[in-house]
Amino acid sequence: MSSIFIVLFGLVGFTFGWFVYSKFIAEKIYQLDPNYQTPAHRLEDGVDYVPTNKFVLWGSHFTAVAGAAPIVGPAIAVYWGWAPALLWVTFGSIFFAGVHDFGALWASNRHDAKSIGALSETIIGTRVRSVLMIIIFLLLVLVNAMFATIIADEMLEYPESVFPAWAAIPVAIAVGVLIRRKFNLLAISIVGVTILYYTIYVGSNMPLAIPDPLFGLGGHGDWIILLYIYAGIASMLPVWLLLQPRDYINGAQLVVGLLVLYTAVLLTMPDVAAPAFNDVAEGTPPIWPILFVTIACGALSGFHGIVSSGTSAKQLNNEKDARFVGYLGALGEGSLALITITAVTGSLYAASVSGGWHAIYPTITEGPAASGFIAGGALLISEGWGIPLSFAQTMLAVMVVLFAGTTMDAGLRLTRYIIQEWGNIYQIAPLKNNYLSTMVAVGACLLLAFGVSNGNYPGDGGTLIWPVFGATNQILASMTLIVIAVYLMKLGRPARYLLAPLCFILVMATGAGIWYVVDYVNKEQWILVLIQAAVIVSSLFIVLEAWSTVSRLRREEGADQAA
Repeated sequence: MSSIFIVLFGLVGFTFGWFVYSKFIAEKIYQLDPNYQTPAHRLEDGVDYVPTNKFVLWGSHFTAVAGAAPIVGPAIAVYWGWAPALLWVTFGSIFFAGVHDFGALWASNRHDAKSIGALSETIIGTRVRSVLMIIIFLLLVLVNAMFATIIADEMLEYPESVFPAWAAIPVAIAVGVLIRRKFNLLAISIVGVTILYYTIYVGSNMPLAIPDPLFGLGGHGDWIILLYIYAGIASMLPVWLLLQPRDYINGAQLVVGLLVLYTAVLLTMPDVAAPAFNDVAEGTPPIWPILFVTIACGALSGFHGIVSSGTSAKQLNNEKDARFVGYLGALGEGSLALITITAVTGSLYAASVSGGWHAIYPTITEGPAASGFIAGGALLISEGWGIPLSFAQTMLAVMVVLFAGTTMDAGLRLTRYIIQEWGNIYQIAPLKNNYLSTMVAVGACLLLAFGVSNGNYPGDGGTLIWPVFGATNQILASMTLIVIAVYLMKLGRPARYLLAPLCFILVMATGAGIWYVVDYVNKEQWILVLIQAAVIVSSLFIVLEAWSTVSRLRREEGADQAA
């Protein structure tokens, strides 16, 4: 069967999602009001609250939510077969992620751009806020630790990606200044993307390595420390100076990369080498429920709700832009997951290794993740476009690094927001300080990265974190859907379009979390046991609190009707 089927199935579904389903949700459920004054205008401070052009904000939002996860997750999950991965990515993006991301952005916009954790206090109660903010904090630390490891791995495996990845920073600052001075956005975008692709050409001919020794922790450990130094500094700068333009211009570059990949599929017409449903090896985790936490970003992700409510809501220029930024951002990430499935299951990739696809994916743990996307995608681009394979590999390696890097930028800033919100809630003055809260955020991430080890190198804790991240991420997604659903009920609007995905993902994520707790106990990985168990118990508490709130609303409604 041709890979074109996978591409068409997903893209047709996404087209329906954007033109039909998201329009229905925007008009009938969230009921967007173009005359509502957004927090970006009402609370504008030039640092975090900044009214932003919807195209710039979409690029910033898309690259912040679309880290390496929509590449790594699908590249792992195809081990069960391409069909389950394709179905979850397609329908998850349309009916789960789009509604979730869009809803978190809209609800936050209606509450002074509060994070979903702080927002839960207003909608459900103080106790829920306290518990949910702990889950959010844990997830952000997991994301930061995991993505730092992914970036370090790719920079060591593909040293050609080092120069273009770091060159993107001064380009982004220049773009931010020019946008601030009202230069033509299209011209800035064309010039910026051209420069970024030129740096890829330079990088493909000029591989760079980190000076050894730098911090005395080896290549991986040194890169991780350096990445946190950068991310800590970046998280304190005004959002318009680095975070927003870096995400935007990288987003434009990555959209070009996705177009090149999709066009390459049309030009090469590769067959699907992987089975639709694979005969997996003994000891493989069960597809139900593990598939639904292995592919999180790219189908549904609680991290997206944090970004939507944490940074994007503070930059929303007009409430009607929420559909474009939130729902279309989710579809953009779904398109990345879709092309990943195509790249790692295609015949070109399988033919590159003796023994074919099954030799590449002997087990779920031995199969490649980001490197599989780079190898398979580069073959597609080289074959379809006639581009040198080395340039194509560098281009995709940079794509992975930039996706992970922009998510790490946003993730550390969001971690700082959570710590500062705690400072405001509990009146702990030092935690309100930008510098101290950033140091606490960086310290927590480093503690996890270096405190949990896979025994490979200092700082390799991120290599163990993927399952914890997946289950925790989806549990948080279900919690975010609960908050939005209760808010809709309070407004007297139908919540069933959120309740169905909420119930499904809550069952899948809780089941996966329990499975992993047992697995970690058997492996004596006690820190991971503690994190996962705490998240499960906390989520059950939030469900009970939400149920209590809904029951109270129904009683009040019944009393009003009786009166």
